[in-house]
Amino acid sequence: MTIKRLIPFMMILIGLCACTQGIPVVSSSTASSGIEGYVIAGPTCPGPVRIGDTGCQDQPYQAVITILDMTNNQVTQFQTDEMGYFRIFLKSGTYIIHPEPGIPLPIANDQTIVVNDGNYTQISINYDTGIR
Repeated sequence: MTIKRLIPFMMILIGLCACTQGIPVVSSSTASSGIEGYVIAGPTCPGPVRIGDTGCQDQPYQAVITILDMTNNQVTQFQTDEMGYFRIFLKSGTYIIHPEPGIPLPIANDQTIVVNDGNYTQISINYDTGIR
């Protein structure tokens, strides 16, 4: 498919996205177990980075995260806050954390995590921006 044919489709998609209310950031301070952590995206600068250069550090990334059970059924979906942080209640068990990709980037790998009753499992999600 040529780029000229994709442009109208992308414009419609952008318009539809602008009309949605978005996925709320889910937070619970009274729940006894779940996951919490942060999301970053990087690299943020092309090419090699000089030692000591702090201008090209990975940046917080607001992402949509899907939680699946071990049979790939969706348990929940949420959006991190604007600084990439999240805290969400989950019952004890084993889950697959599926970071939803951008269009087409950035992307992040799935993670399998274990949530124990009475604890929040700490995780970090690193999105690859594709910048090289």
